[in-house]
Amino acid sequence: MQSWWKLYFILLVECSAGSFYDDPDQVLLPSGPDSDNELHRKWDFEDSPFDIGIIGAPFDTATPFRGFNPRRGLNPYTSPYTILDCGDIPITPFDNALALRQMSEAFLELGSRTPALNQGDDHSPKPKLLTLGGDHSIALPALRALNKIYGGPIAVMHFDAHLDTWHPAKYPSPWESAQSDFNHGSMFWIASNEGLILNGSSAHAGLRTRLSGEGWDDFVDDERQGFMRILSDDIDDLGTKGIIDKIVDRIGVETLTYLSIDIDVIDPGLCPGTGTPEPGGWTSRELIRIIRGLQSLNVVGADIVEVAPAYDGMGEQTALTAAQLGFEILTSWVGRGLGQKAEAEQGKVGNIGRKRDEL
Repeated sequence: MQSWWKLYFILLVECSAGSFYDDPDQVLLPSGPDSDNELHRKWDFEDSPFDIGIIGAPFDTATPFRGFNPRRGLNPYTSPYTILDCGDIPITPFDNALALRQMSEAFLELGSRTPALNQGDDHSPKPKLLTLGGDHSIALPALRALNKIYGGPIAVMHFDAHLDTWHPAKYPSPWESAQSDFNHGSMFWIASNEGLILNGSSAHAGLRTRLSGEGWDDFVDDERQGFMRILSDDIDDLGTKGIIDKIVDRIGVETLTYLSIDIDVIDPGLCPGTGTPEPGGWTSRELIRIIRGLQSLNVVGADIVEVAPAYDGMGEQTALTAAQLGFEILTSWVGRGLGQKAEAEQGKVGNIGRKRDEL
């Protein structure tokens, strides 16, 4: 222990005397019997000549962090907007009704606060929340909070392999109750019946789900709730641009919108870390390209859900993709806000010196 602290102190003294970056030849490590013996033990094999050597360099503390998004020309983390890690909502795992209330109150509390920077957008005077789930049922408390914050229903842009507009009866429970009605496949049905979703302006994308029963009842129920359906296979005919255009035409660029991304919209061969995988999904590149193309939407809240680390691959590709999607959402929010502020400033400058035309 004493030798370790002695080495630590010597390093501090050596480093304080001058920077390695000022003098690359500066000797930082102390010389002495211990260090010399260690080097000899490792490298004293002059009597073993070789032509090809394999050597390890277990050093990775010089890896950089890059936050600049070239497709938008900005770094959301160094923009005028304050991005805050709000931590986790304290949620009980033992009582779904109580958990729903806890989430609803948290979303309402945080979403009602005054933003750090005036965004100059009359339709979005409150801070935006990006929620990292969690299963997909968290969209219901988020929509309940947004309904109170904005005073009415909003559109939902839903990326998923599944409809999630199922009647609760499609999820039978041996203990039927109001709590059992609330699950990760019925939350949009509940939200629609509560008047939280702007029917006629909402859309699903990436669908490839099986249906319940013997017919088309699920689609009929979905249409009654006002959703447009874009199937996973549609990308083969429309391409990413066609998908983007179809969504923007459906929702518009001014409609208040909640963006909900279930990671199972991506093929499980690329994102296996989810609870209800469905083969035949989009690639991560395709989904990222579509999300980038939707930056004109007036998104006031978003979530990325159904990421299950226990089922992820060795490379944690599902988590990496989810993180990239979150980065794209943050970048689009900042870019849209900065664009609106620039337009507002140009409008102010353009009006200077103009006389009002009184008729």
